[in-house]
Amino acid sequence: MSAALSAAALAADLTSSLPAVGALPRAVDSAGDPSTAEAVLFWVLAPVMVLASLGLLFARKAVHAALSVILVMICLAFMYVTQGAVFLGVVQVVVYTGAIMMLFLFVLMLVGVSTADSLVETIRGQRWIGWVAGLGLLVVLAGVIGTAAYPEPTGLGSANEASNPVGIAHLIFGRYVFAMEVVGALLVTAALGALVYTHRRRLTPRLGQRERAEARVRDGQHLAPLPAPGVYAKHNAMDVPALDPYGQPIESSVPRVLRVRGQEADAAEYAARIDRVLAGKAAVDRGTSASDEQGTTAPPHAEPQSAPIGEPRIADAVAGVDAGAPDSEEGK
Repeated sequence: MSAALSAAALAADLTSSLPAVGALPRAVDSAGDPSTAEAVLFWVLAPVMVLASLGLLFARKAVHAALSVILVMICLAFMYVTQGAVFLGVVQVVVYTGAIMMLFLFVLMLVGVSTADSLVETIRGQRWIGWVAGLGLLVVLAGVIGTAAYPEPTGLGSANEASNPVGIAHLIFGRYVFAMEVVGALLVTAALGALVYTHRRRLTPRLGQRERAEARVRDGQHLAPLPAPGVYAKHNAMDVPALDPYGQPIESSVPRVLRVRGQEADAAEYAARIDRVLAGKAAVDRGTSASDEQGTTAPPHAEPQSAPIGEPRIADAVAGVDAGAPDSEEGK
């Protein structure tokens, strides 16, 4: 940022000294005074540039500071054009405003800026102030354009004899070659400073896959793959939780993204299904406890199933208990 402002200040110094070195003088009349349009444009843009510069210094948000710099650069480009440095004005807009400052805005977007402030009008009446200021500027510009004199600029023919870019190149890389080298050194220093300031220092040693696995074992975290979402005989869905052997939904079976977004299926939709599973388990438990009281072992088909699709299996177990109930009575 400082390098860009230094380059802009250098360019302003170049254009201010152009008449002395005989290159690209300003548009003046026969008496040697600036034209009316140039004078009015200067007095209109100069306060805007000063206010935008103060906005750069005192803005609390980086986006507002970047927009202030863009405003300064656009006004400076108008200054260049009025003084005959058309190429310098175009470069000011294309390179600085269109490339460097847009890069700053892209960086701010990548870092992340809250959009909550865009929905709140922090300054009351700013729309009316903007309309009044715009209309006032329109009236001033209309009056200036209607009464402005357009004298022929003097000295531009010899200065732009080899074209405007060539004249600027002779001036920059001739008289101001040392200043350009200093600006290049400042740009390199700014790039190195950005690398140093954005380098992250590790406060803890870097953990590999082995260290992470050992940490999960120490913390008692889930080591095996997470269970799959609910898969039943009639349907399957990513937002349906799987069921454990006791018929309870497993929350970790639903992807975390769906749970965070609140897109997990409502458990009430599957309450009847879960109730049937629990009823089947209760029947199996009653049959198992009855067999234990009689000193007999439970039939193999009465054991609870652990698969998430266990509803048909538990139903078979319930049917087996119902079919085995007369046998247990006959055993008495």
